[in-house]
Order: sequence, then C-alpha cells, then structure tokens
Amino acid sequence: MTFECVSRTHVGLRRKVNEDALAVRTDRGLWAVADGMGGHDAGDVASAKVADALLRLPTSYLLDDLVNNAVAAMQSVNRELVELAGSTGSSRAIGSTVVGLAIANGEYRCFWAGDSRAYRIRDGIIAQLSRDHSLVQDLVDAGMLDSKEAEHHPNANIITRAVGANGELTIDTASGDAHRGDLFLLASDGLTRLVRDEELAAVIASRPLEAAADTLVDMVLARGAPDNVTLIITRLT
Repeated sequence: MTFECVSRTHVGLRRKVNEDALAVRTDRGLWAVADGMGGHDAGDVASAKVADALLRLPTSYLLDDLVNNAVAAMQSVNRELVELAGSTGSSRAIGSTVVGLAIANGEYRCFWAGDSRAYRIRDGIIAQLSRDHSLVQDLVDAGMLDSKEAEHHPNANIITRAVGANGELTIDTASGDAHRGDLFLLASDGLTRLVRDEELAAVIASRPLEAAADTLVDMVLARGAPDNVTLIITRLT
C-alpha cells in the first residue's frame, strides 16, 4: 500500500507555546498526534517525548508488531514522565494525549489515550475511530449528557487518561479494513472542538490534501484558535 500524507501544527491565537507534537513515518505506515496537557507543567516536553518515542520505533511492517511496539513505547514514556514529575517536587502531572494510526496489508489499527482523535473518511462519510477518554464522554456514555451538550460543557477539557497522568497506562486500540481512496485524519482537540465532523469530511473529501490541511487550519484561526491545533491527513493510494 502507498500513501499520501500532509501534516500541520499551529500554536493558535491565545497560547504562547505549542504543546502539540506529531510523528510522521509515512514510509512505514505510521502516524501520530500528541497534545501536551494544557495548564500542566511542561506539556510540550511530554508531547515531544511521545512523538520522539514513536519516531524511534524499530522497523516492522507487520501491523501487530508495529502497534505492540508503539504501545510498549507509550508505556515506557509514561513511566519516564511520572518519574520526571516526581523529581520536580510538584504534585502536577507532566502528560500528553496520544492518538496514532498504523496501516498495512489492507488493515488499519489506531491506538490512543486521551481526547485527540482518529477518523476515517470513506465515500465522503466520516467515522470517528477513537473514543475520547474524557469526563464528558463518560457522561454521554452513561446517558447523563446529550452528545450535543457535551460540546459546550464547562468540563469539556477534563481528560481521564493520558501518557504521564498515572503510574499505569492503558492504551485503547481499534482496527478495521483500509481501502484505496480511504482518508484518515488524526487531530488534537484544538481542531475537533472548533470544526464539526461533517465540516471535516466536507473539506478533506473535496480538496487536494495540502489545500484541505490549510483550509482546516484557516477555519480554526477564523474561529479564534484558543488552543494549539495539529492534524495529519493520510490517503491510501
């Protein structure tokens, strides 16, 4: 399988530091977005460690091996970040979300912790592949909150899982088939909180990848860009 890929990251309009990071290894069919935990110490350090660990994975073109290695790397970074936070004497975590995608032999596998998201767009229809590890998502799943209300909930920024947040890290995974022409999007919540799923699908499915990526960043900036925004778009060719 071959791929086209574009990526963008932008500090936004209100933050001084870009705490997002990305890992792009199109040659081996691996991509990831990491979002340093906003308001926490050294979020940019955490996301950079996540991205660097994924970029340094041993070469493997077997999907199971690649994802298992990625999960093991995230657990190693988790331990490192917990130790780093402990060494500072602060009670605050040094953490990062992560969402990754691996594709090989007609299959995809995504892995994640936190609320950075993975999507697939096929025939113009978008499907979210990941499930947010967040307080509002838990409330939605429990039937205590409507999904539309979740978008504007005052606790929408509270995540329940991240690399570095706790001594033990569980990475969720999802898998499925991958066809020629499929489009995959990985994004930090700086994009997905401001651009609705149907807007994402319309932009990505109707434009060349470079133009689609630029359009999405422009949309976020036009809507105030209160957070860093990072995205990766991959097309199977």
